[in-house]
This record gives sequence, C-alpha cells and structure tokens, in this order.
Amino acid sequence: MKVRAITGFFFVIVMIASNLLGPYVFSIFYLLLASFSLFEFYKLIKQNTAKPNVVTGLIYGALLFTGAAMCIYSAQFALPVLNDSHTAIKMLLLLPLAAAAIFIQELYKKTAAPFSNIAFTFLGILFAVIPFTFFHALAFINGGFNFHIPMAFLIMLWSNDTGAYLVGSKMGRTKLFERHSPKKTYEGLIGGIIISAVAALILGHYYNELSWKQWVTIAILISCFGTLGDLVESMFKRSINVKDSGGILPGHGGLLDRFDGLLMAAPIVYTYLYFISN
Repeated sequence: MKVRAITGFFFVIVMIASNLLGPYVFSIFYLLLASFSLFEFYKLIKQNTAKPNVVTGLIYGALLFTGAAMCIYSAQFALPVLNDSHTAIKMLLLLPLAAAAIFIQELYKKTAAPFSNIAFTFLGILFAVIPFTFFHALAFINGGFNFHIPMAFLIMLWSNDTGAYLVGSKMGRTKLFERHSPKKTYEGLIGGIIISAVAALILGHYYNELSWKQWVTIAILISCFGTLGDLVESMFKRSINVKDSGGILPGHGGLLDRFDGLLMAAPIVYTYLYFISN
C-alpha cells in the first residue's frame, strides 16, 4: 500500500508538470507516453497471442502522433519548421509507406498466421496511440496552447475513479460487467459520475473557457466512456491471461492500466468540444 501511494504521488506530480511546462514539453511527454504504451501492448501480445511488427509499429505510431501534432503547431505557432503545413502533410504522407512496410515484413516471415501479426500491429496503434493523439489535441482545441482542458480532463478522470472506488466498495451490489471486471458495479459507476460532476462544477469556477453545464457534460462523458475504456482494457488483459499490463508503475501496474480511461473518453470529449466550439 505504501509503495502504491508513493508511486501515485509521483505519478500525479509528473502528469501535472507535463501540463504546466508549456506546449513543447507537453507534446514530447505524450509522444513518449504513447510510444511506451504501444510497446507495452506489443510486449503483452508477443507473450502468447501473435508476433506484431514492433519496430515498424512504433515508427508508424510516432509518425501518426507527430504528424497530427505538427498539423496543430502549423496553425498555432510561428517557429519556421513547425509552422510549415507542408512539413506536417509530408509527415502524414509517410504513414502509407509505414503501413506497406508492415505488410511487406510479413511476406518475409515464416509464420502460420501473418494476418494476425498485421492485425495486432495496427490494433496496438488504435488502442494506445490514437487516444493520446486526441488527448494531446485537447490542449489546442480553442486556439493556442491551453493546459486547462487536459488538466481538467485528468482531474475529472481521477475524481471518477476515486468516486467509483469509494461508492462501489461501500454500496456496490449490482455488477456492471462481472465477466470482465468483477469489482465494478452500477452503484460505483453512478458514484463516479456524481464525484466527477462535482469536480467539474468546482473547475467551472476557475476555468471559464466553458460554461458549468459544458464542464458537467464533459464529466459525464469522461465517467461513462472512461469506465468503458477500463472495461475494454480488462477484457483485453483477460483475453491474454494477464493481471497487469506491465510493472513500470510499482503498485499500479503498467501504463495501459493507468491510462485505460483515455481509450474511449479522450476521442469522445475532443469530438464534443470540437462541435460545440465550431
């Protein structure tokens, strides 16, 4: 318990610092997180399921994240390299080449199920890189860099997890998806939504980019789709018979365990904010 608490404390400090230290640190940090999460996914899959193309997959994921980030930077900042939209487009146009390389590699491998390897290579990118790409984009959705939205997202996500745990452990009776996550209950889900909504109301007093109703809506989306992401990650781990996705965070498991709430919630929240801001 002590190790878990210490790890959690430093984890929160690092996450907050990544938001406060400016756009370049923010971007590099989440590129690294996405890459390490993808590597963690491939490492799990290689244990007993398939043999994904790790190096090419990591290159593809890095190109995807970097290309998306440079598209944002080209519209927001004035650095000679970063504000060149052609550079961002060229980066994204390398994706088909990287995708072709994944297929070509399988032609030279002697494996019984080559398309399983290909499928899991791309699934890792969908599972680990795209959520971080959307989360990164949250900081730039209103023009320029604004750490308030990703910071608020994390606070509401953590509030949801805390509320779901406290209410579920004390009052939980009705199982949510017992087959995939025996401890999750509908009571915990409701508790998480309420605590997250309270956090949203408090945030609304300090972060005035959105109205309190919009912050509460985001809190509900994070609670519902964050829980869904947690369940999907649990389903994934059960399908390959592992308890934790890794051991990089002592007492907490792996990166995928800590960021499972981003899987579904980050793209959904970004979509919601995109439509209300346009």
